[in-house]
Amino acid sequence: MSLAILAIGSATPAREISQAAAADLAVGFANAAPGHERTLAAIYRQTRIRARGSVLLEDPAGKPFAQSFFPPADAAGGGPSTSTRMARYAAEAGPLALAAARKALARSGVEATAVTHLVTCSCTGFANPGVDLDIVRGLGLAADVSRTHVGFMGCHGAFNALRVAEAFATAHASAVVLVVCVELCSLHFQYGSRSDAVVANSIFADGAAALVGVGEDHPLAGGADWRMTRQWSRLLPDSTGEMGWVIGDHGFEMSLSARVPGIIQREIAAVVAAALGDAGLASGDVRSWAVHPGGPRVLASVRDALGLDDAALSASRDVLAAHGNMSSATILFILERLLPDGAAPCVALAFGPGLTAEVALLSRAES
Repeated sequence: MSLAILAIGSATPAREISQAAAADLAVGFANAAPGHERTLAAIYRQTRIRARGSVLLEDPAGKPFAQSFFPPADAAGGGPSTSTRMARYAAEAGPLALAAARKALARSGVEATAVTHLVTCSCTGFANPGVDLDIVRGLGLAADVSRTHVGFMGCHGAFNALRVAEAFATAHASAVVLVVCVELCSLHFQYGSRSDAVVANSIFADGAAALVGVGEDHPLAGGADWRMTRQWSRLLPDSTGEMGWVIGDHGFEMSLSARVPGIIQREIAAVVAAALGDAGLASGDVRSWAVHPGGPRVLASVRDALGLDDAALSASRDVLAAHGNMSSATILFILERLLPDGAAPCVALAFGPGLTAEVALLSRAES
């Protein structure tokens, strides 16, 4: 069984900030020690990100890239409280999610009233009533639409959401599933000079992406060029403490070990080989790759471990450069860019706390 992909749509906040300007702005709330501004700027440059969107950016006359959500570090302790950050999430997540969902539905040709199942995904905020009801009301979905939320999974969360969507589409031949991932990572920028917090501040951004899918027996499946045909999940050994995402008093706090890229490079070839072998394929059979860009080092680790050339990961690098790491939404941005002209089969990869590696196999309808 498979999930036929009718369309993907994405959305970013109305305002974005260049990475150089973000580094300058971060000095005020990242508690950069005097004289270390150049080090902070170098860390931001090394991400190879050009710009990132944030719902927190303002545009008062004559003050580009302004924001007032994060006060100066010397006046704020750990910055805004978690409740303050969640109030902003509740206000901002819905409109961004709606923009992505509207684009996906328009591209699919599916009327909102035809959606039978809504699967939302986010790891950067909680509210109830939440973003799922914002989408139902904003799109005019049926009152009896089935709603499922995939929460707090991390950067690989879209794979979990797509797994849920596939289950619905397989179980109900008439199901039309709308998947929406929305992340407001900029709400959780952390104060202080701890190295992993500084790195996280330098790469994460806000964005939303949506996908419309049906089962292979649905009448609309014939109009879908691509299908997600298989998925696999693997916990990487001896890596539990290398990445964490916990709720603190001042937002959600990430711990990120410098060992993560090395662990991925050590383990991912075997993970991919086992997954492809299960599908009767080998790495050489793969014609395109969609890899979640946790950062440049993660992409380099996957490239080297799988023996890929730089061109194989161009879509992933382009999305990282243009938008930053938008957590769960990012892989859908990559697929939106890659699938129209991409060759099949395509392998999608993402990583998250656990450490967890998620693998998905996508094929063209005629394959």
